Amino acid sequence: MYASVSDVIRTCFVAGVAVFAACGSGSQGARRSLFNGRDLTGWHVDIPAADSTVRLRNAFVVRNGLLVSLGEPRGHLITDSSYRDYRLEIEYRFAAVPGNAGVLVHASTPRALYGMFPRSIEVQMEHGNAGDFWCIVEDIHVPDMETRRGPAAEWGTTEGKARRIRNLTDSSEKPVGEWNSMVIETVGRSIRVWVNGHLVNDGSQATADHGRIALQAEGSEVEFRKLLLTPVRSLD
Repeated sequence: MYASVSDVIRTCFVAGVAVFAACGSGSQGARRSLFNGRDLTGWHVDIPAADSTVRLRNAFVVRNGLLVSLGEPRGHLITDSSYRDYRLEIEYRFAAVPGNAGVLVHASTPRALYGMFPRSIEVQMEHGNAGDFWCIVEDIHVPDMETRRGPAAEWGTTEGKARRIRNLTDSSEKPVGEWNSMVIETVGRSIRVWVNGHLVNDGSQATADHGRIALQAEGSEVEFRKLLLTPVRSLD
């Protein structure tokens, strides 16, 4: 159903990173869920506002077997482990009011942008714009960069720069209340994104090739019922 990535990837173990590249001709390894359906085991929360003396609710909860980002207070739910070379299958929905959220891949330094966002490449989930890339102190290239990002002189990865790279289609999402599927495939320094089976972004030459995975609380409640990670191996 989804296209494969043929980029050459490393085959050695890197300490501290779950490395899924391996010798051989296979394309996939054993799947595993990043969410156990009961609690947030394997994840940690970073909510900058929680640094104050005001007691805040957790922005991420488990409700009726779903992982829910409540949207407020704003911050991120971050995997304890780092990953490279994988396919991440996600099913999500805005159950009531459409809004903003995102999945961050190759996340590293926390609060690197605006004192909030970890260094990463964001795959946008904002309703109407699912599949956009946002560069957060990391970068990535796509075809037709000036059409999709604006004038080259304005590109950048920090505050005030043109960090958004528009997706290939805004017509792939389902109506609010229905479940969307998103697939993010990272192999080497390439990242591909599908929404409901449609290829919506295809980037290469990313400035990172591994890191943690993060979910956003960014103002709107969004529910997740699948976060399934599959190792991807070199086809070469």
